[in-house]
Amino acid sequence: MKLVVPTVEAIHRVGRALGELAQPGDLIMLNGPLGAGKTTMTQGIAAGLGVADHVSSPTFVIAQIHPGRIDLVHVDAYRLTSMEELDALDLDASLEESVTVVEWGSGKVESLTGSRLEIDIERPTGGNSDIAPEDLGGDEPRTLTLRPTGERGAVLADALLADVGDLASATE
Repeated sequence: MKLVVPTVEAIHRVGRALGELAQPGDLIMLNGPLGAGKTTMTQGIAAGLGVADHVSSPTFVIAQIHPGRIDLVHVDAYRLTSMEELDALDLDASLEESVTVVEWGSGKVESLTGSRLEIDIERPTGGNSDIAPEDLGGDEPRTLTLRPTGERGAVLADALLADVGDLASATE
């Protein structure tokens, strides 16, 4: 399932909708290159969860917990190099009562639960798009590929697609 969002603000709005739909125990994995919009989407998810804290990339902290209607556990797995480092975060202890968002989690956190929503965020990259490299900016359209796993992941993806149809165009 793919969505094309026209602006970075639209990524935030998709994230907010996702946060409003999220339930305790949900695992959301965000993948994409630097500057794609992973943290922007997480900020939107936080807004949808009622988090009042400022949400920034936890690159050097690795994991942050933000209280809200449902607590948000925000993880940046980019610097994690082993399963021991992941285990030290003890994410499975808070998974059932929070919404866990993991940036750069592909290949690292799938074992936490059998149900999740993985979102790949792609941005124009010059040679792979109709946009010249010198014209690339932060507010170009992004393609969001939703890859649900398990029943809850599928329910979340379907509900999100139904909820954001007005601001994103869906493609197969």
